[in-house]
Amino acid sequence: MAKRVVLAYSGGLDTSVAVRWLIEEEDAEVICVAVDVGQSAESSGEDWEEIRNRALAAGAVEATVIDARAEMAEDYCIPAIAANARYEGKYPLVSALSRPVIVKHLVAEARRHGAQAVAHGCTGKGNDQVRFEVGTRALAPDLEVIAPARVWGMTREESIEYAAKWDIPIGQTKAKIYSIDENLWGRAIECGAIEDPWATAPDEPYTLTRVTATGPDEIVISFEAGVPVSVDGRQMSPADLIDEVGRRAGATGFGRIDMVENRRVGIKSREVYECPGALAIIAAHADLEDLCLERDLHHEKARLEPRWAELVYDGMWFSPLKNSIDAFMAESQKYVTGDVRLRFDAPGLMRIEGRRSPVALYDHGLATYDASDTFRHQDAEGFVRLWGLGVATWASKQGGQA
Repeated sequence: MAKRVVLAYSGGLDTSVAVRWLIEEEDAEVICVAVDVGQSAESSGEDWEEIRNRALAAGAVEATVIDARAEMAEDYCIPAIAANARYEGKYPLVSALSRPVIVKHLVAEARRHGAQAVAHGCTGKGNDQVRFEVGTRALAPDLEVIAPARVWGMTREESIEYAAKWDIPIGQTKAKIYSIDENLWGRAIECGAIEDPWATAPDEPYTLTRVTATGPDEIVISFEAGVPVSVDGRQMSPADLIDEVGRRAGATGFGRIDMVENRRVGIKSREVYECPGALAIIAAHADLEDLCLERDLHHEKARLEPRWAELVYDGMWFSPLKNSIDAFMAESQKYVTGDVRLRFDAPGLMRIEGRRSPVALYDHGLATYDASDTFRHQDAEGFVRLWGLGVATWASKQGGQA
C-alpha cells in the first residue's frame, strides 16, 4: 500500500516538483494542501483554482485550498500586534507568522486523510524548514516529515528541467530572478541583486510600497483591549483593517525594510521586506501602550517582546514558553484602548501625531508646568533623598572623591 503524504503546496517550482519526486522516490500518494493566508492574486498572477489544477497536473491524487485569511489575521497577527513583534527590532515576522497557520491545517488534513507523513518544499538553508518541522512535531509527533528539496540536490535550473520532463506546468522560468513569499502581513523578497549586502535593493520587485498617493494621508487607528478595530471610525475585521492600513500607508512608499538578518540555521542573510500595514499598526499600538501601561508593566513587557518575536521566528509558536508569554501579553492588553493618529508622507515617511485614551495614565494636572499644576513639589525632596540614600551611604564610606 502506497504511503500517503500531505504536502504543503504553494504552487511554486519546488512544491510542484516535490509532488512528482514524492511519487517517484517515496512511492507516495500525494495530497496537496494550499493555504490562503492573504497572498495577492495580482502579485502572483495566478488564482487558487489555477494553483489547484497545477497540483493535480503534477500528479497529486487530491488538492485542497483552505481559506485561512481571517484565521491568520485574528489568531496570529493580533497576538503579534500585542507583542509589538519585530525580530531583531526590524522584521515583523511576515513568513514566520504564516507557517504555524499552514502547519495546523497540514496536520489536520493528514489526520483527515489517514496520512503517515507530511512534506514541505523548504531547502536546508532557510528558516521555514525549522518552522514546518518543529511545528508539526509539536502537534503530531507521530507523523513523518519529508523535505524533498533537502534530499534531491537539484539546482533551480535542474528543477525546471525535471518539471519539463514530467510535463508539470510551472509559473517560473529561468528568467525569474526573485523568490517572494507573501501574506496579508507583508512580503518577503529574496535572491538576485539582493544577495549582495552592498548593492542597492532594486525597485522592481516591490508592489505594496510604490508611491501612488498624490499627497500626505492621515489615518486614525482605534484599538480596544490591544486589538485594532477601526480606521477613521469605520469598524473593520482584523484582515480588512490590515489591508486598509497597508494599502494607504504603502501608497506613500512607507513600509520597506532592508536588513542583514540572523537566520536560525546560523547564516547571515540580506533580506528585503515590505510591510506597510504591519509596521504602521505595530507603531500605533506601541504608542498607545506608552499612554496606557503602568511603568513597571510597560518596562517588563518591553523586555519580553524581543523574546516572543525570537520564539516565533525560530518556529516555536506551539511551545510552552511562547504560550506562557502569550498569557502575559493578553493580560497586559486589558486597558490598551484608544485612538492613534498617524500621518504618512511620500516617499516613505510616517510619524505619529497624536494619541488619546479614555483610560490613559497621562494626567495633565501632574504633567503640566502651567498654573493648573497639581503635583506636590514638596514631596519630591524626601523621595529623592531616600532614592539616593544607598548611593550616598556608599559614597561616604567607600566611594572616591570627585
